[in-house]
Amino acid sequence: TGNGPFPGIIDLYGTGGGLPEYRACLLANHGFAVLALAFYGYEDLPKEMKEFHLEYFEEAVNYMLQHTQVKGPGIGLLGISKGGDLCISMASFLKGITATALINGSVANVGAVLRYKDITIPPLGIDVKHIKVNKSGIADIVDVLNNPLEGPDHQSFIPLEKAECRFLFIVGQDDRNWKSEFFAVEGSKRLQAHGKEKPEIVCYPGTGHYIEPPFFPMCAASMHLLVGKPVVWGGEPKAHCEAQVDAWQQIQAFFCKHLMGKPSGTSNKL
Repeated sequence: TGNGPFPGIIDLYGTGGGLPEYRACLLANHGFAVLALAFYGYEDLPKEMKEFHLEYFEEAVNYMLQHTQVKGPGIGLLGISKGGDLCISMASFLKGITATALINGSVANVGAVLRYKDITIPPLGIDVKHIKVNKSGIADIVDVLNNPLEGPDHQSFIPLEKAECRFLFIVGQDDRNWKSEFFAVEGSKRLQAHGKEKPEIVCYPGTGHYIEPPFFPMCAASMHLLVGKPVVWGGEPKAHCEAQVDAWQQIQAFFCKHLMGKPSGTSNKL
């Protein structure tokens, strides 16, 4: 309620494209000014995920920083899946980011070339031979991505040590999309190796890739636009649903702490 200003957050989803707004709406209900940001597959944006220019995301950051209802001096970023590595790229190269929360995100650039000024980060290599397809025709793609620590694929590792913000990694330990726990641990190692604060990492056993707000039904499998067929996302229903409730509290507490400078008052409500 009121005219604010409120702590600002930019919210990004993944390779499904379009403009999912429900998580932004729910966060706004807890006192944040939230911009749900589409980045492809919506209105006049590119129809396919081939390359991204960080200047587009920089425009969104500047819009939030200048908005009269957004409380500065910095804003937060929240991203799931591909939206997670885009958030890390934004935090690494753009000014005005105070707190970045990733839900099963990658510390390597995935799926499309990323450009910013004279910088180009190639997408992490893939090996389609590692796709496993079950009798129902649903694919398991967890081993498809190359290791960003090896060979030329290290060029895809996002230089998150350049970021001037705090990080929270929400990790589903049964993520079948990619190795989210590995990414979180390697991101933590890199930050600490460069003298940066250790990020918060919250791991959930039996939890898959698609960690949504509380009480959303678990999405066990669905169409993956880049793979071109249904993929399994992982997760055991009970553990996954419990993780969604807890992760929602963790995300709010993280943003309250770093954007408002106070502990969360939402510990007993959703």
